[in-house]
Amino acid sequence: MSEKKYTSSTLDCILSHRSIRHFTPEPIEEKVIEQLVNAARFASTSNHLQCVSIVRITDPALREQMMVYSSNQEYVKSAPEFWVFCVDFHKHKQICPTAQLDYAEVLLIGAVDTGIMSQNVLLAAESLGLGGVYIGSLRNEMEAVGKLLNLPEHCLPIVGMCLGYPDQDPPSKPRLPKETLFFENAYQPLDTTKLGEYNQTVAEYYRQRSNIDMDWSRNVIKSLDKPIRPKVLAYLQQQGFIKK
Repeated sequence: MSEKKYTSSTLDCILSHRSIRHFTPEPIEEKVIEQLVNAARFASTSNHLQCVSIVRITDPALREQMMVYSSNQEYVKSAPEFWVFCVDFHKHKQICPTAQLDYAEVLLIGAVDTGIMSQNVLLAAESLGLGGVYIGSLRNEMEAVGKLLNLPEHCLPIVGMCLGYPDQDPPSKPRLPKETLFFENAYQPLDTTKLGEYNQTVAEYYRQRSNIDMDWSRNVIKSLDKPIRPKVLAYLQQQGFIKK
């Protein structure tokens, strides 16, 4: 019987993930781009619907505008590659004009597939020596992004991704301990002891990285204790989603 493996280069790659926001000027070779596109194409997809499309933005003027729409994050403009991952049921509507795409579940399917595909791309990129960062802030101006990219009905921009060869080596950001997210047979109450320990770990990370006073719980409050992109629902419905 062969010896079981408990580690692999894939696991090493996953566990060494960091968001990279500074890149060398070196372009990504077209052969590598092709590999990343194939990684996207072979991502898992619900019911084989393959309801995600990617817009690769190479036009400098479009990049500049995308940066403005994405909270003016400079690397949206300067990264060697910037891709936008879109839920895309437009092609499905062309195939099946009676497709009932206005149910909430359809958007959930698309959002899940988009997350799976984009993670496939980022993991493949990191395995090839590239780095990247997700750009969710493009949803600050979701409708404007859709118009900029000429997205048709039943197509939504969900997340952007900067890609390139890293020009920084940031530390890995601490993640929640296993006990707070991995349960057996039933959901478990929040372990406040583990949460307190994690808050201390995150606070030390932020002190060392940015000299700011922040922990995970305060970050949750800062992020969620306010209206979150209240214009999004109207645009989703405008595009033919989540009416039922």
